[in-house]
Amino acid sequence: MDAHDLPARAQVDNTALRDVPPRLMASWQRSQTYGISLEAINPVFSGTYDDESLFYECGRQILADLHSTLSAEPVGLMLTDADGLVLNRISGDTALLQALDQVHLAPGFTYSEREVGTNGLGLALADRVPSLVRADDHYTLSLCGYTCAAAPVFDPQSGRLEGAINLTTWSDARPDLLLALAQSAATSTANLMLARGQGHRPRRVSRGHVFRVEAVQPEPGSASVHALSDAWNNAVAQAAAAVKAGRTVAAVGEWGSGRATVLAQAQRIAHPRDRLLAVRAPEPHDIDTWLSLWTPELSHADTGVVVCNVDELPDRAAHELHDLLVSAHAKTGRSHTISAERFDEIPTPLAELVDTVVHVPSLRERPDDILPLAEALARRARGRPIDFTPAAVRILVDYAWPGNVAELYAAVKEAAIRTDTIDAQHLPPEMLARSAHLPRIRAFEREEMVRVLTRPGATIENAARELGMSRATIYRKLAQYGIQLPRH
Repeated sequence: MDAHDLPARAQVDNTALRDVPPRLMASWQRSQTYGISLEAINPVFSGTYDDESLFYECGRQILADLHSTLSAEPVGLMLTDADGLVLNRISGDTALLQALDQVHLAPGFTYSEREVGTNGLGLALADRVPSLVRADDHYTLSLCGYTCAAAPVFDPQSGRLEGAINLTTWSDARPDLLLALAQSAATSTANLMLARGQGHRPRRVSRGHVFRVEAVQPEPGSASVHALSDAWNNAVAQAAAAVKAGRTVAAVGEWGSGRATVLAQAQRIAHPRDRLLAVRAPEPHDIDTWLSLWTPELSHADTGVVVCNVDELPDRAAHELHDLLVSAHAKTGRSHTISAERFDEIPTPLAELVDTVVHVPSLRERPDDILPLAEALARRARGRPIDFTPAAVRILVDYAWPGNVAELYAAVKEAAIRTDTIDAQHLPPEMLARSAHLPRIRAFEREEMVRVLTRPGATIENAARELGMSRATIYRKLAQYGIQLPRH
């Protein structure tokens, strides 16, 4: 991009261009690639959104509370989903609301970077960090009358990007506290979601770690391939065949189900003598360091790479990684592997590279693996075999494992360092509570809920009627069973 391509600004020289912050410049470049108009917004109206989700409920309450203190200020407060769809908007300034309607910053319209170019809301979602975009920093001229601050909201249990809090005011207003208010509201929304989600502690998202596996060593929970179920072995075999054929593989499945382990075992089967590098998504401010640390290894034909959790990558990192992977494949002829929770959450530049998608089954979908995995993990924790009482085995097998193998690993490791024989008393209290009554029936109920709610076009209202439950009961059981629904 040169000075003539700068958004909606004439008479900008090259010196000014060099002063543009890198994040803003990258957003402008993406906007240009998306074909966004420099003059006006081309509205994208959805008209439908989930107004019954926990995120919507909590975000709306936080914005209402914030509005009560800002009712006299010319500020528009908005809640959006992860795709930039505006779900809710509040303001006490009628003139500002009318002006926002003119640029379609209103409920039902999508304001992602891909749809309207550089703006505070779109940039916060693209880079997954709080963002402030002032008047002339917008890509499109029609937005230059506003200043926008937005902060992403992440689910405190799953770590998934749920949406954003966006605050918009006139461009001549002082934006000093705007970003701080957006960040505070985003944090309050996540905290309220946690409190209403039965008080579970948030999942710790492992980021910024880069490590090399020099020898064939199973990841936590893999045990011996031959000791596990057909469901697991089939996933490994499918991935291995694709890797051996030089295809780019994406392993998708719930967090903690063993996606990276499937890919690592597939790489070892296909290329047993090669080095294996596994990388996890970094914090957004560490992107440059993260890329420079490990991407030189892509040019080595004897090195396999598993890029984990690419659904957590900001757009800039995804675009840069796409170019690096394409260049490395042209040089070495070798394709690499990536993992994500769902394929539709893989950033578009990386999704375009995927040839084969492998579904990694959750632990509850392969209950026969629970005891072999528990025994292997206990052995790893203590360095020798550890026994399990029948009572402990029943609890392990009956538990729903919303955190999958990662949760099993944490529970067994904690128990194994305390005793030589793991009994019910050594397992986490929540496991005992969830396994106390009719575990088989509850397991069936959970699977029925998943079946009904994941069908194409399913809604909470229709599912409630089919299952004979109220909507409130549906939401309570979603949290109770740790069910994460796909976004449509």
